[in-house]
Amino acid sequence: MQQRYHHSSNEVKGMNTADLREHFLIEEMMKPGKMCFTYSHYDRIIIGGAVPEAEELPLKNMAMLKADYFLERREMGVINVGGPGTITVDGVLYNLEKKDCLYLGRGSKEVNFSSVLADEPAVFYMLSTPAHVAYPTSLLKAEDASPMTIGSVETSNHRTVYKYIFADGIKSSQLVMGLTVLNTGSVWNTMPAHTHDRRMEAYFYFDVPKGQTVFHFMGQPQETRHITVHNHQAIISPPWSIHSGCGTSNYAFIWGMAGENQDYSDMDVVNITELK
Repeated sequence: MQQRYHHSSNEVKGMNTADLREHFLIEEMMKPGKMCFTYSHYDRIIIGGAVPEAEELPLKNMAMLKADYFLERREMGVINVGGPGTITVDGVLYNLEKKDCLYLGRGSKEVNFSSVLADEPAVFYMLSTPAHVAYPTSLLKAEDASPMTIGSVETSNHRTVYKYIFADGIKSSQLVMGLTVLNTGSVWNTMPAHTHDRRMEAYFYFDVPKGQTVFHFMGQPQETRHITVHNHQAIISPPWSIHSGCGTSNYAFIWGMAGENQDYSDMDVVNITELK
């Protein structure tokens, strides 16, 4: 498991492209037959990926967690962005099609990830945060995630938002999680941009067509920077930073947050004309 540390806005002002990518971009997340994890010291969130093939992948404990098992003091959200898969939690099996979400509560001990078809493997994206309350493991299908269409073709941000883990959805200790799908012809996500000092965020980009890319914008509203992101890569977004993107085609992304509240609308919007 890699580690990523805090950086202030003043430090980021002086970073070059290589520095930005080293500290905020997670490039290798989805390796066939493996699990990959990155531990961010922003709210101690863990960002991970699992791509089981013929063999199931168990969620193994990490020595750096100083715990008896991975979720002893943590909760986890998982969204499948690949072929059909299953997750077995303490003997109970859950089926996840593409865009389905499973929440695993604190205290879940034995967790195994599998693909239904080895040649069409599931691709599981995971977020894990510290948890001080144990909520039950819950499965939410994509069609039941209150899909909400927002934006417009005129502003190139016509998109559908799916909310899974939040105050009015699956209950969690602090984790918030959902995904957004850009419609054909639209490329902008999260514009107007915003910050929320009370929560950090992670973005995972998927369904980015081969040969295309997304320009992810970060930084303080008057000190923006960009990082080019490809399919199945993730961005760590500090609480003080905007988080917005524009693709060379339409795409989808998973958003997830950790921090002091679960209010989906808690954001400090920045007018487009104020960005620099």
